[in-house]
Amino acid sequence: MGTAKTDVAKRVRRALTRMASRQALGSEVSDQTTPDELARAARSYLGSAQIVIASNREPYMHVKAPSGIEVVRSPGGLASALDSVARATGATWIAQGAADADRLVVDEEGKVRVPPGNERYTLKRLWIEPEARELEYRRFCNGCLWPLCHIVYVRPHFVAAQWRAYQEVNEQFAEAILAAIGSKPGLVLLQDYHLGLCASVLRARRPDLSIIMFWHIPWPNREVFRTFPWRRELLEGLLACDLVGFHIQYHANNFLDTVAQELEAQIDHERFAIRRRGRKTFVRTYPISPDAAEISLAASEPWAARAADQIREQLGLGGVKIVLGVDRLDYTKGIPERMVAYKHLLETRPELRGQVSFIQIGVPSRVDLPEYQSLAATVEELAVRLNQRFGTAERPAIHLITRNLGFRDLIPYYVLADVAVVSALHDGMNLVAKEYVAAKVHLDGALVLSPFTGAARELDQAIQASPYDTEALAAAIGRALTMDPAERARRMRSMREVVAGQNIYDWARKILRDARRLHLVPGAPRPGASSR
Repeated sequence: MGTAKTDVAKRVRRALTRMASRQALGSEVSDQTTPDELARAARSYLGSAQIVIASNREPYMHVKAPSGIEVVRSPGGLASALDSVARATGATWIAQGAADADRLVVDEEGKVRVPPGNERYTLKRLWIEPEARELEYRRFCNGCLWPLCHIVYVRPHFVAAQWRAYQEVNEQFAEAILAAIGSKPGLVLLQDYHLGLCASVLRARRPDLSIIMFWHIPWPNREVFRTFPWRRELLEGLLACDLVGFHIQYHANNFLDTVAQELEAQIDHERFAIRRRGRKTFVRTYPISPDAAEISLAASEPWAARAADQIREQLGLGGVKIVLGVDRLDYTKGIPERMVAYKHLLETRPELRGQVSFIQIGVPSRVDLPEYQSLAATVEELAVRLNQRFGTAERPAIHLITRNLGFRDLIPYYVLADVAVVSALHDGMNLVAKEYVAAKVHLDGALVLSPFTGAARELDQAIQASPYDTEALAAAIGRALTMDPAERARRMRSMREVVAGQNIYDWARKILRDARRLHLVPGAPRPGASSR
């Protein structure tokens, strides 16, 4: 009886929190999908099918601390977004275990219930041998597929031993997925480029499975993809899926063009489908968004304003406007280009010196790769030069913060910033842009956005400027800083309507809805009555 009362109390608290979250979005919120609605939709669309999410990164890490074992929510938009989906659907999530206490909390099958204190789904951890992880993840995924798919003029490294490790890890994931599903009907949601071959293994063993791959990074044009030695194998792996999703239509079009060039296949451009060897693969777009209601609620709470004031005081930012950048330290994010543009702005508009400060949050990433080591050194050097030329001991021109910040830590920075700059050289979506918009509940911010992000297709009221054009990017930052308050509010309100109109649960619901509409799940109910 006590457990039942506790569960009811938890559900009531969650419902009240969601209501408050939606109220925080105010008039901008539309008919968004809630977690409970997504859960009902999943059961309606999929029947008894078992849902399995597979990704390289785990949603929660267990780490050793002086006080014992602590649970850390993994950084990054993908992990936090899919965590919301897994909670709503009660899925099994399969990922690599990598933190130093991960093995200490799982059962004999490598499983643990998460999130802590509100257990909603099962996390199954895989233990990849260190040598295989080094070759597959650090070298092949990060040193080959990542630069191959991002047009940023960093040459991919093609090494056969790394490719073999990629194959082996994909096979290991496939075995874990098959074990989790058993003999039940199953829907497998493969996440991102780390698992490009997994569907081939699954299809050979369980032809009846419904397999969906969401490719979160850009898909390059066909001429770039031709340089990849194992291009046919990767394409065959993706075409073993029933559905392949991308953020934007441009990347979906690139994928169709690549298949047409590399394989003998029938391309149906009207239905966006590919038929090869008797199998059909559908290609669709699903722009991903964060949980805007949750972000807006957090930004509306008194603690966020207090924390923002504390940051302003600690950094000596009284009376100045704040420009913010939030990124992993990755060469695709355009951080040096942003800093050079800021330098150009202060050179050409001396009246802004001492009146504006730049906070760049750079989360260390892939620190063992030479390209990332070079980037970190470049960013550090640029920050030093900016402060030497334009800053003072009391008021630096730029504050460089190179550590990981969690969701709650980032909210005050979003609240504080007058301008956010997202200057990615190439990005599938970029959730930071949408998170910033969701946090500006008082409409008191401006967004400068690279046109080479998926988010730029949706947030057309951002000030868009190419990171390759230093003068244009500097002018865009200057315009954002001095924009008329009425125009600033109008633009932000428009962008908030876009972000509020499609949350992470809508993204997942659309994918599951298409799985039903396209008859991809054996034994699932046919399209009929709405689940709302």
